Amino acid sequence: MTALIQTLDTPDGPFTILADERQRVLASGWTADQRAIIGRLSPSAQPTSITEGETDAAAAALAFYAGDLSALDTVAVQQTGTAMQLAGWAALRGIEPGEPLTYTSFAARLGAPRAVRAAASICARNAPALFVPCHRVLRSDGTMGGFAWGMDVKSSLLEREARRS
Repeated sequence: MTALIQTLDTPDGPFTILADERQRVLASGWTADQRAIIGRLSPSAQPTSITEGETDAAAAALAFYAGDLSALDTVAVQQTGTAMQLAGWAALRGIEPGEPLTYTSFAARLGAPRAVRAAASICARNAPALFVPCHRVLRSDGTMGGFAWGMDVKSSLLEREARRS
């Protein structure tokens, strides 16, 4: 598979997007380190060649940062994983901006209310961050929990969404 990679400047720092030849986002995150983005994918899901170029998802990311929270909804993603991971990532896309869920509520949405650790693992293994909004899942006490791209970025995203929703 051939892929495109693009890094944008955002208020939260550099944001890099890796997209396949069909413009589906494979991975993304707040770094200019392309290897870190590629490393979010399992070895079998990594592209065989990568070229720097413009991704369709870049416009949606910039629109999000300009205040259009629904812009992310139009972006296609491509993820590989277990049936539960795929169901979890699909469910994450259904969490509305400004209305975060707890890991317990997220697990319940997956039909496994006691599988809180599995729900957290699904979030941790989410490669196309922002486009599959794992940042919208919080601990039961309302604190943020972890985020692959740092707590400052997660906090900024949640604040931005809370102001606009």
